[in-house]
Amino acid sequence: ISCWNPLQSLLSSMKQACQILTRDPEGGAARIPFETFSFLYSYLASIDGEISETEMKVFLQEIQEQADKHSGMVLIRHF
Repeated sequence: ISCWNPLQSLLSSMKQACQILTRDPEGGAARIPFETFSFLYSYLASIDGEISETEMKVFLQEIQEQADKHSGMVLIRHF
């Protein structure tokens, strides 16, 4: 029996989004602006419906703290 984890599925989608939307060269850090990451994550999480508003806010706060250390850019390793 496999256990579907909505957060892992969402993070996998976010990783792909970073790789698609980045301006970094192929194989680079795949950075995207926090604002873009936050918009996409919030949108996908709301569609998913399995992640609470509180969980979304806490996660995005943690990501923003990391992004602030990198000129406002989110790196895949941050999540």
